[in-house]
Amino acid sequence: MAKPNLSIKKRTIFLMFLFFILNAVLVFRLGTIQLIKGEAYKKEAFSQWSRDVTINASRGTIYDSKGKKLAVSTKSDTVVCFPRDVMKSIKTHEEELPSNEGWLFEILNIFRRKEDVEPKTIEYVEDNGTKKPEEIAGILSRILEMDYDEVYEMITSARDYVPIKRWITVSQAEQIRSHNLNGISVIEDTKRVYPYGNFASHILGFTNIDQIGMYGIESTFNDYLTGEPGRRVVNTDGNGIELPFSGFERYYPPTDGLNVVLTIDEVIQHYAEIVVEKAYYENQALSATIIMMNPNNGDILGMASKPSYDPNYPREPFDDEMGAYWGNLSNEALQKEWYALWRNIAVNDLYEPGSTFKLLTAAIALEENKANMETTYYCDGYVDGIESETTIKCWRYYNPHGEQTLAEVMQNSCNDGTAEIGLSIGKDVFHHYLQALGFGERTGIQLNGEASGIVNPPENMRDVHTVTQSFGQGISVTPIQLISAISTLANGGDLVKPRLVKQLIDNDGKIVEEFPTETVRKVFSEETSRQMLQVMESVVTEGSGASAYVPGYSVGGKTGTAQKVVNGRYSDDLYITSFVAAAPTYNPEIVALLIIDEPKDSYYGSVIAAPLVGQLIEDTLQYMNIHPMYTEEEIVKIESSYVTVPNVVGMSLKEASIELERIGLNHNVTLHVEEDILVKDQYPKEGTEVVKGSVITIMLN
Repeated sequence: MAKPNLSIKKRTIFLMFLFFILNAVLVFRLGTIQLIKGEAYKKEAFSQWSRDVTINASRGTIYDSKGKKLAVSTKSDTVVCFPRDVMKSIKTHEEELPSNEGWLFEILNIFRRKEDVEPKTIEYVEDNGTKKPEEIAGILSRILEMDYDEVYEMITSARDYVPIKRWITVSQAEQIRSHNLNGISVIEDTKRVYPYGNFASHILGFTNIDQIGMYGIESTFNDYLTGEPGRRVVNTDGNGIELPFSGFERYYPPTDGLNVVLTIDEVIQHYAEIVVEKAYYENQALSATIIMMNPNNGDILGMASKPSYDPNYPREPFDDEMGAYWGNLSNEALQKEWYALWRNIAVNDLYEPGSTFKLLTAAIALEENKANMETTYYCDGYVDGIESETTIKCWRYYNPHGEQTLAEVMQNSCNDGTAEIGLSIGKDVFHHYLQALGFGERTGIQLNGEASGIVNPPENMRDVHTVTQSFGQGISVTPIQLISAISTLANGGDLVKPRLVKQLIDNDGKIVEEFPTETVRKVFSEETSRQMLQVMESVVTEGSGASAYVPGYSVGGKTGTAQKVVNGRYSDDLYITSFVAAAPTYNPEIVALLIIDEPKDSYYGSVIAAPLVGQLIEDTLQYMNIHPMYTEEEIVKIESSYVTVPNVVGMSLKEASIELERIGLNHNVTLHVEEDILVKDQYPKEGTEVVKGSVITIMLN
């Protein structure tokens, strides 16, 4: 046998070395795949033979202070599509191996057939129980009342998962399930619902289609309300199509969000909504805003603004007039209108408070011993002794108030007297107290977009600025800042932080987190607070706030009428009218502030704002079971206002009308009927005592 020559030996050694290298590379590659990248490939493989569908968590409920639901999440199904299932085929799709897999795979590809390397095209082959995309789009567009082309584009898209329509009706869900459409599923979903419509909309805010809070409490407490979504994982084949009998399915339930408990009371909020709606419509105003606060702990009992919106449909107009106006706007202008409508005036907007600010000027003077209850001020109609480009005068310059005490300056809302008080304080001390009262900084109320306000620093002020500031001009505040400052006069002198949310609870009612009340700082002494409550009460009993008088409840308040600034100048015909009140003055439980922006006819706070606040206070205190404490004079007036109901049964309608009118009573018959028709019955019955002006119900024969 011939011995192998040197050339053959070299070839053999080369081939052995080559196979050794190839084996080493393969071992290294397999080790990398199995050991180093094993977990990553495992996850990738799992993602290819499984499908993961997100299940939204139920958003937490928003309650009022008594447990009434103001915002809830309800179960409402959603239609989703898996386009790969819609395009179900029996032929597979195979792609070329990527060139970056390495030279080893290039060598191995040489031994593969050409047709195995070339990519194959996807071919749709109808299977038993499957429908073509055109049929599916037709069925869905009909049931869901959607455009056919829109549906077809969604179900044939290249995406893995497409929501087609959220929050469908029960009937729609049943119809879709009955068709058993390949690639189409009806899944459990949640929808945010506000049961009371536009009630407290600026407090609650709303959510977008993805259940993310956009404004109000929905936004500021979004992280607490949202919860954690769940998942549904199922087996799929190589094309991502769900295997109906795989025996594998994992369901991870969602974790519901926490529930928010507000400080507002649904009943008191209802009273506030009624008042602000009257103020807005009856005065054809640009806007109207009201805040009600417990001065002792800062709790917001009610807060409302008009115009408002329905959080269920935040982009729809509030009334027909608004709808007609919106109909002529461009998309850009319409979006601006939406943002303006969603804005909470009570915390986001600045305004010059006008004469309501005079109460704080008086309180600072009392606290600093620059005045007492016997100090007098003289009004000659004009503010003298200051350098000013314009003449500053009292609103009653044509008939000056003359000599007045501090309380009378407040009763008469005298600018001349208030200017003298402000000058006695001085700009530096004034600025110190404005900072102490929280002006120029956010109160920290639990709502988004709160403004800070504008307060002039002392170095930029002259005497004229001190004068105008003393009666509420040249300083810009938010409504929430002003009511917080006025509350210091009602609670013994403490500035308390406004609170709108008091706790977070889970679905079992267990308290998860509490938000305690907070006293920011002491501003006034209890003596100053007591004296200012007397002054405020005198404004209602003897001064400009008389229309806010409520028998038995000793209301204290202050009117405000401020000219609006337009293009840097005070307007002669645009005003902001307001009234602030505390009651009962012997132990205040509520402070209320009503602001009416640009009322059309009368603009005096004493005429259009004070009566509404008085009615609101009466309704609220009665609801809070705070019993009236009548003075002797009030008792006499009340007793004298009662009359005894006479018997009008058997009388003709004409005779009964004359008899009731004679003693100051009315009746309910407003339709045109014959005057000689007889009265068959009446309510209340004969002998009942009622207040004059009451309506007696009479039934005709």
